[in-house]
Amino acid sequence: MKLLSRFFISSALAISAIAVVANDDWLRSMPEFELTDHLGEIHTMESYSDYDLAVFYVQGVGCPIARIALPNYREVRDEYNSKNIAFTMFNSNIQDNLPRIAKEADEFGIDFPIIKDEGQQLAKALGVERTAEVFVVDTETLDVLYRGPINDQLGYETQRNNASEWYLKDALNTILAGGIVNMDDVPDSKGCLVAIF
Repeated sequence: MKLLSRFFISSALAISAIAVVANDDWLRSMPEFELTDHLGEIHTMESYSDYDLAVFYVQGVGCPIARIALPNYREVRDEYNSKNIAFTMFNSNIQDNLPRIAKEADEFGIDFPIIKDEGQQLAKALGVERTAEVFVVDTETLDVLYRGPINDQLGYETQRNNASEWYLKDALNTILAGGIVNMDDVPDSKGCLVAIF
């Protein structure tokens, strides 16, 4: 009986360790970088040091989901305007250069800086898979505290009139209150595939 008990305890510990590793792999750290946005401004993580948190949205030229989710991202930024949080975007698509990104920003009224992720530095470090995903970063530790969708309004070939779940707002509220986001409660982001090379 003791042997069986030890087996179950060992198995539970092994499964817990795997879950921790998987979660750590999912929530990675933001790397140091020096990249230019579509307005010609240079961004580094030092650029965000006066903020408590920085939120990064994965943008892609021509991606309908990224375009449709833009008002939701803007809504979150405006709601948390007084909370010392930076909101920005980055584009990791190898086919999108700064002139194309600037044209997209102009055509769709994107009023966020869009950093061009040259060499896919950010995408590779963060494990980016799709556009319209957001990453909440602690600007002091560079730890990613949340990654996922803004809300549940958009899906593949579906769109609700209004979101019923605001994952990014919930995450920011939890983090600002000193808590840890339970990533098990967060669904995968919907967006256009970002090819990593």
